Amino acid sequence: MKGLKLVLLASVIVLGSCGRNDNDYDASGNFEADEVIVSAEQNGELLSFNIKEGEQLDAGAKVGQIDIILAQLQKEQTEAAITALKEKTSDAGEQTALVQRQLAVEESQLDHLIKERERTRNLVKADAATQKQLDDMNAQIDQQQKRINVTKQQIRLNTSNTATQNRSILSERGPLEKMVEQYQEQIKKGEVINPINGTVLAAYALKGEMAIIGKPLYKIANTDTLNLRAYITGEQLPQIKIGDEIEVRIDSGATGFKSYPGSITWIASKSEFTPKTIQTKNERANQVYAIKISVPNDGYLKIGMYGEVLFK
Repeated sequence: MKGLKLVLLASVIVLGSCGRNDNDYDASGNFEADEVIVSAEQNGELLSFNIKEGEQLDAGAKVGQIDIILAQLQKEQTEAAITALKEKTSDAGEQTALVQRQLAVEESQLDHLIKERERTRNLVKADAATQKQLDDMNAQIDQQQKRINVTKQQIRLNTSNTATQNRSILSERGPLEKMVEQYQEQIKKGEVINPINGTVLAAYALKGEMAIIGKPLYKIANTDTLNLRAYITGEQLPQIKIGDEIEVRIDSGATGFKSYPGSITWIASKSEFTPKTIQTKNERANQVYAIKISVPNDGYLKIGMYGEVLFK
């Protein structure tokens, strides 16, 4: 009786294996995604960070904040230094206005002297004044013109000196403004911004921990579309090209297989030794070519899952 049970069990196994042909596919491989490891771009305490594995995140979403108070204070200090530069500059306007009023008085005095010289010249012609009086008047006019020239030169000099002084002071503004930009960039890098739409695969940090530049915070991948990395033999290589539409299937248990449409996006240019975990259509092949197939994910496909390829 015991021997009969063993025979029946062996028959069931044989029939089950005959019902499914495990070699009716052209290639096989595992699903993978383009994973992005998001790292800290600033040193400091993680003031906020609440990433959970499996969470869906949108690109551009702020997911954490690193303490940037030092950079903020340095920025404010530099901005205050820029404001102080304006107070160090001089305005030549008031001083120039004062000298211009002096010039106006001198020019008025010159006009008066010229009129007096004309009157003296007429008196000399009438023998009512001496030539020496006329010469003295000419000398006074000459001196007054020289004073006017000196005053005009003083106005130009004051304007030039003030402008030179102001340029020297304001030349410090450019480097200070660059420092403000640098501090602002540090402040910006204190925000942890999610780079892509996707699912959090792993979290490496917690709120309150110290973040260090380059230290991984979490790993994310866009799982809306996965890549099946499969391997084909050299004999199969002429059958496919980039852009070909093919069928991808996964094992769905007792119901058999579930199929997905796929598109070849990459074919390796060089062969490699067959990975130990991969079976090809021709298991005796030592050299194989890797290919990537883009497959839309309906939620059932997972990274690392085994998949099979059927060329159309």
